[in-house]
Amino acid sequence: MIPFACAALPWPALRPSGVHETVLVVEDEAMVCELAAEALLDEGYRVLTAEDADEAHAILEREKVDLLFTDIDLARNTNGIALARRARSHRPGLPVIYTSGGRATLSQADAVASSVFVPKPYRPSQLVALTNDMLRRHQF
Repeated sequence: MIPFACAALPWPALRPSGVHETVLVVEDEAMVCELAAEALLDEGYRVLTAEDADEAHAILEREKVDLLFTDIDLARNTNGIALARRARSHRPGLPVIYTSGGRATLSQADAVASSVFVPKPYRPSQLVALTNDMLRRHQF
């Protein structure tokens, strides 16, 4: 199993001012996407959104993305697991956070290396803390 993101994450160290990492949020449920994006925007991240893996891949082709946060089961029969693998083939080491409301865990065999899974429902503050932590550990 990949690491499970729990609500009891330590407060991350403050990021230096002027640092504006970009997070790509891939979520086909509009309200969930908006809540995640708002929480990350409030933290100072630049946030791009996509509702399926095809749209996300197009964004990854033209934008510098520092972290991918993706639902696993997406619209138009696209898949966040395949999206993450494709993204990693072009950008090794890209931090990935998976989420899903349809499963409680994600096997290591399905996930890209060094990724994290957080089941829905998650708290926006949990997503922010996890994003801060992953970006601090995966600076490249």
